[in-house]
Amino acid sequence: MPQVLKSLPDADAKLLLRAGKVNTYGRRDMVVQEGDVADSFHIVLDGRAAVRVTTPSGESAIVNILGPDEHFGEVSLLGREDPRRTASIVALEPVRTLSIPAAVFRDLRDRNPRLEQLVSSILARRVDELSAQVVEAMYDSLERRVVRRLSALAGIYRTSSPEVTIPLTQDELSQLVGGARPSVNQVLQRIVDDGVIELRRGRIIVHDLRALERLAA
Repeated sequence: MPQVLKSLPDADAKLLLRAGKVNTYGRRDMVVQEGDVADSFHIVLDGRAAVRVTTPSGESAIVNILGPDEHFGEVSLLGREDPRRTASIVALEPVRTLSIPAAVFRDLRDRNPRLEQLVSSILARRVDELSAQVVEAMYDSLERRVVRRLSALAGIYRTSSPEVTIPLTQDELSQLVGGARPSVNQVLQRIVDDGVIELRRGRIIVHDLRALERLAA
């Protein structure tokens, strides 16, 4: 059972699961496109995906990474007329999602106040996340943003191995932290010198996860 549905009665959760469709995407496939009609809510079952938005200059930038049991498409649950996707979701590796039609949510919400609470909770959590990102971007130093983002990514990509491979480029990490690539590289090099991480082509290897977590605390 996906975590986001666990607060619902079993009957309602199972109804949503039965109405859902499992979708499979390959690496770099577009899961949803910014600006398209938002008609479904997605739960990530397997894999990781990037949340991309269009900047005022017309470029595309990564603003978040989603892993298993995370979700997107909350705007489809608002009940607006002709809602549109506010971001694109791109698979960073093979990804499976469970897409639940927004119409099913709305129908069930009309009959069950608890689902209204769930939708409100989902939206409130997303607002909290966005608010935290804004505060971080405005008041935290670039170095702190880099180490905190690396620590969060290490949690997403962590396996049973003592090392963690984060398969992102420095350009992609720079987008995530809102910094210029040369400045981000300088921060990374200092962490490399401490033996905490290693930079390789297209990926970052975390050798000392506990040290990284201490830096991010």
